Amino acid sequence: MANYYSDHPEFDFYLNHPEMKRVVELKERNFADKDKYEDAPVDFDDAIENYKRVLDITGDIAANILEPNSEAVDLEGPHLVEGRMHYASKTYENIEATRQAGLWGISMPRRYGGLNMPITPYSMASEIVATADAGFQNIWSLQDCIETLYEFGSEEQRQKYIPRVCAGETMSMDLTEPDAGSDLQRVMLKATYSEEEGCWLLNGVKRFITNGDSDIHLVLARSEAGTHDGRGLSMFIYDKNQGGVTVRHIENKLGIHGSPTCELVYKNAKAELCGSTRMGLIKYVMALMNGARLGIAAQSVGVSQAAYDEALAYAKDRKQFGEAIVKFPAVYDMIARIKAKLDAGRSILYQTARYVDIYKALEDISRERKLTPEERQEQKKYARLADAFTPVAKGMNSEYANQNAYDCIQVHGGSGFIMEYKCQRLYRDARIFSIYEGTTQLQVVAALRYITNSTYLNIMKEMLEREVSEDMKSLHVRVAKMIELYEQSLEYVKQAENQEVLDFLARRLYDMTADILMSLLIIGDATASPELFAKSAQVYVRYAEEEVIGHSCYVKSFIAEDLVNFRAAE
Repeated sequence: MANYYSDHPEFDFYLNHPEMKRVVELKERNFADKDKYEDAPVDFDDAIENYKRVLDITGDIAANILEPNSEAVDLEGPHLVEGRMHYASKTYENIEATRQAGLWGISMPRRYGGLNMPITPYSMASEIVATADAGFQNIWSLQDCIETLYEFGSEEQRQKYIPRVCAGETMSMDLTEPDAGSDLQRVMLKATYSEEEGCWLLNGVKRFITNGDSDIHLVLARSEAGTHDGRGLSMFIYDKNQGGVTVRHIENKLGIHGSPTCELVYKNAKAELCGSTRMGLIKYVMALMNGARLGIAAQSVGVSQAAYDEALAYAKDRKQFGEAIVKFPAVYDMIARIKAKLDAGRSILYQTARYVDIYKALEDISRERKLTPEERQEQKKYARLADAFTPVAKGMNSEYANQNAYDCIQVHGGSGFIMEYKCQRLYRDARIFSIYEGTTQLQVVAALRYITNSTYLNIMKEMLEREVSEDMKSLHVRVAKMIELYEQSLEYVKQAENQEVLDFLARRLYDMTADILMSLLIIGDATASPELFAKSAQVYVRYAEEEVIGHSCYVKSFIAEDLVNFRAAE
């Protein structure tokens, strides 16, 4: 039987990364739970084995339940019945299978019924689920919203809601409104405190809400009358059992059909304040969105894996002119690029996840005791790294998923345009990844300050100093030259001292940043495990070199007057 975990040794490679020792040590508080909980690990090796067991279960369910159900879910989709959303029939089977396997509340502490797993192996599980069905991954991975409630809610709220999610209740984050998409400062759903009810009441409309009829919602609403910016917004917890919210519409989407996208109407819906007023957008949504963006990066890698699997299998099976098309250079070039982008994207995903794990664990410890000066410095360092790497991991993996799904169809030729082939669904599903939870353009904005203040450049130079294997040295030299071009391009833009020029060229600088960082990461992976990554390193670095040289030429030949030509299209 197939297993989407054990079939891919890359997962074990990243579980055994040297930084995982620090991740596990912090998450397990030096294994303090071993005397309280029977399933708690006693040391690092035991913890890794625990993660592997969970991932093995996830891989089995993904390959043998979720993937076989995916076509039926895509065809049926969710539907609306008297103001309530009903999943596709097979989605209920998927939810029940993951509930029975205990795959909910994965990252939550054991005292609430969770598995206390770090974000890194949780992201692996998320990738595995997405490989089987990206639409179901949306429903399942929204359990990650509980991280925000755990971080900012009261202990009473933790005790009330977290065990429910660990038992398999679903979640959603209700942020977007008809007039507030990327600009969440425009959110106007009204929250008023009722002395009579002894709670907050929510009134208004939310739109484009993934899994919008979930059991537990985190809702961004305007609690401060008369305000019109982010300072008047707060975060609320809405429990579906309380009533007051109906589903007005379920969107008919291009892809991810199994994931319901709802328009919700709030009418005096009872809710609890999460954290403090006025901090909803400024603090809580930012935390929520960063977690969601890492989840989309994992989802994107999962679909890239599925695209590679489909393309390779078809190319080996399909014969033209008397031989399998996988032997044709035009075809194996596409497949090799799919694999290279998949491996490079996975590398930056798990590098980012480890950064998030370390800073989040230290942040959690700081709520229990005062951090030492060394721990505070470590927390600050990894928080900055996580903040810098998250927009690159999300933006580039979502773009790669689209490119890989596109190439997968191209490998299939005319068959790829036929609905009975899986590759068309991967293509439709992938298209949203570079849009929701922050478009790629917004990821560029998030990364831009780290580009202009040379944070990424300094990281590249530091990574360039690491030892590489003899086989990787020629690639290492190529990347060093890329860094030179990147630094020249960055300096050229800075010297222009023109904000509009910077904003216009930001995407090229962002792409160059990502190309170089992922080149360095895949070279490092190939040095440690050539049997897994050497071929992808050879392909990816050449691909990145082509991109960096092209972007560098464009940037260094651009002048402010050129903007007139682009504005003419307005």
